[in-house]
Amino acid sequence: MFSTISKNFFLYVSQHKGLNKAARKWGLKFGAAQVVAGVTIDHAIQTVKELNDKGILCTLDHLGEFVNSTEEALQATEYNVRTLEAIGKAGVNSHLSVKMTQLGLDIDREFCVKNMCQILDAAKRTNNFVRIDMEDYAHCQITLDILRELREVYGFDNVGTVIQAYLYRAHNDVKDLKGISLRLVKGAYKEEPAVAYQDKKEIDENYMKIIKEHLQSGSYTAIASHDHRIIAKVKKFAEDNDIPRTQFEFQMLYGFREELQESLMKEGYKMRVYVPFGDDWFGYFMRRLAERPQNVGFALRGFFSKK
Repeated sequence: MFSTISKNFFLYVSQHKGLNKAARKWGLKFGAAQVVAGVTIDHAIQTVKELNDKGILCTLDHLGEFVNSTEEALQATEYNVRTLEAIGKAGVNSHLSVKMTQLGLDIDREFCVKNMCQILDAAKRTNNFVRIDMEDYAHCQITLDILRELREVYGFDNVGTVIQAYLYRAHNDVKDLKGISLRLVKGAYKEEPAVAYQDKKEIDENYMKIIKEHLQSGSYTAIASHDHRIIAKVKKFAEDNDIPRTQFEFQMLYGFREELQESLMKEGYKMRVYVPFGDDWFGYFMRRLAERPQNVGFALRGFFSKK
């Protein structure tokens, strides 16, 4: 009961525009520094270097979403281009993750597509890959539509997206996206029973279903999970079905289950860590607290340690 109330509270707070705006002035507080790699590109690149030195790959994620001015969207686009250039200059092994609401999706669709093209052009110049993050259900279909446009109309093959297992539509989406690199996750937004599973067991079952679907189709699959039971099932499924380790990777978030990350890497699996950074960290951090109520403890310790 408490965990449900806690989850709903943190998901609600994560979308509070006033608190998100205020958090930019606070700096990394409430323990956020444990899961957010600083606020600048330099901070992020240094973190990536440290992870690369351990044999772990990365994806940088410049935090920010639900932008409602063209100026902010253009600034975010330029910042993502600079991040790709910094990755190339430093010679580190890291992809880039972007949220299209940060790039003006809620302002104008074509404006957002233009910004995406600018980022993907920069990724091509630096021989890199961009992952379009999946946001809430209201943005699901338009995200997939734009992904197809970027690939089929504009010819970008260096872009993929994320599918969330808690959505009823997830399995059909994975089948439709055969051949495209997908990051498969359970899902981190609060969605209505009309569109999403609410029960953990059902979500887990659908998660394994879409993982198996994408792997068996021969498509590159990123399994993003901190759940060691899911990871064990994926390893066994891949072995039983002769799926090469080059066709998939495991992914986790920066600051979570670091021992498991290193263990998988040492076993010979490709391990990638999502490294979020930037001053717009509040919504991201609140969703991490919603996913795992036990994280609230370290958040409170982090908060009081800064007093």
